[in-house]
Amino acid sequence: MRHFRLSFAVTLVLMALAVWWGYERGGTTGALQALWITAVLGVMEVSLSFDNAVVNASVLRHWNAFWQKLFLTVGILVAVFGMRLLFPLLIVSVATGLGLVDVWSMAISNPDEYARNLSENHAEVAAFGGAFLLLVFLHFLFDADKELHWLGWIEKKMGQHGTAGLAVLLALLAVFGCVSLMPDERKLSVMAAGLIGISVYLAVGWISSLLEEEEADPVIGKIISRGSIGAFLYLEVLDASFSFDGVIGAFAITNDVVIIMLGLAIGAMFVRSLTVFLVRQGTLDEFVFLEHGAHYAIGILALIMLSSVKYHVPEWFTGLSGVAFIAVSLWSSVKYKKEAQKEVSIKD
Repeated sequence: MRHFRLSFAVTLVLMALAVWWGYERGGTTGALQALWITAVLGVMEVSLSFDNAVVNASVLRHWNAFWQKLFLTVGILVAVFGMRLLFPLLIVSVATGLGLVDVWSMAISNPDEYARNLSENHAEVAAFGGAFLLLVFLHFLFDADKELHWLGWIEKKMGQHGTAGLAVLLALLAVFGCVSLMPDERKLSVMAAGLIGISVYLAVGWISSLLEEEEADPVIGKIISRGSIGAFLYLEVLDASFSFDGVIGAFAITNDVVIIMLGLAIGAMFVRSLTVFLVRQGTLDEFVFLEHGAHYAIGILALIMLSSVKYHVPEWFTGLSGVAFIAVSLWSSVKYKKEAQKEVSIKD
């Protein structure tokens, strides 16, 4: 429970702010409504981002204390204020040509107009996030060094024959598929967004590889051997890809941008705490297929985001699909552990 103390403390503060905001705008009824919606949004964010926490933990557990602390301090500020508040404002700003101050004023005074502008650019954001997440999944699937395979020989063959080039090719084909679904006036912007998503993934990998080459330097190598700015950027972009899906889903519940930010911030804090818990408790070592399940959940989310450029996918399906993969992977991990213990006892 100690891993979640900060999250509970922040939750109390943000809930109090939600009550104050709701009371100022609608009295006691407004305060109670704001409190309820904020709680719902927090739970929704955690349910949509559980697989994100598992993937974060799979990367973070190899980092040293410095990079872990940086991700859990600076990273949470970027996640809460950058990805869940500033990023949507920037999207509307670019789409409308208005300044950030004017967009913020729109979000507060005319939330319906703000939500409409944000939703109208969903296709571009979905193409960006979907392409990035698809490469995350394919990189895991095509990992030839992976010794444990959840899907048996199928996954093993994928690892043997899949390459980084094939992953990029499949992501490009997925982006072109999205473009084909769009009307002529949106094709270029959606294609550009998808290509940017692929480019960001490749750029982060390139930065990481450059830093890894510096490990020969005893000082720099000591700093980055268990973490790097490239890996930090990777997790932040990954979080951005997850978070925007939550932002869009939040507008189906309320158009109040302040309540949305408070609710999603609560969820983001608990996702970070869950990440720390998984790292500190060695959960990924105990449940060996949990990381697999999280990556397959990311693969499904990538396909959902890419298809959502044209077709509406219910938020409940998005959330449940990820939870289903996590649940099955946990069951498989427990089964695998029991079988391994049984084999050891037979040998003894």
